[in-house]
Amino acid sequence: MPSFARPPRHLLLLSVAVVALSLTATDARRRRQVHLRLYMHDILDGPEQTAIRLIRNAGPPHEFQKGECFGDTMAIDDPITEGPGIIGSSSGPVVGRAQGTYMLSSQRENVLVVAVTVSLTDGPYSGSTFAVAGRVEIYNDAAEVAVVGGTGQFRRAAGHVVWRTSKLVSKVYVVVELIVDMSVPANDTASVGNGSLAIE
Repeated sequence: MPSFARPPRHLLLLSVAVVALSLTATDARRRRQVHLRLYMHDILDGPEQTAIRLIRNAGPPHEFQKGECFGDTMAIDDPITEGPGIIGSSSGPVVGRAQGTYMLSSQRENVLVVAVTVSLTDGPYSGSTFAVAGRVEIYNDAAEVAVVGGTGQFRRAAGHVVWRTSKLVSKVYVVVELIVDMSVPANDTASVGNGSLAIE
């Protein structure tokens, strides 16, 4: 029987790497970029309250957050607007809700872990959602959390959100800026919007 020489192992590995890179590049070309700038209004008390405490004082006292304990957890149903102003005055219309939880997840660091779904209810992406999860250092200028999926026009979304405090309205009212940079499959139908809710 004829014998065939085996190709060197390093050539096989190189071939596999080239194919993998080619598939990755092809997949990237088939995705459409989406860029959004949104504002989340987190209100901890008062008649317009949007966040409630689910868990309090279950863990040991936090080393730096006075009056807070490790594991303290909040549930949120925060309005989302296109502008950073106060709700009902200069923020512009409410275009969605941010719904989920955040938890004081370090005993010593000023760190929250967030798990939030942003549901858009107005504009070109009405009815679509995207989900974010990650670690936010409370006193940093900005944090980065991951976009881990979505529905509707954001189905199979992937990317990241720059999460930063835009305005401290009061001790119980903070406006958070969400700069969203994600991609979705290009073959999914997506409307082209305008302004801060535009898709590219």
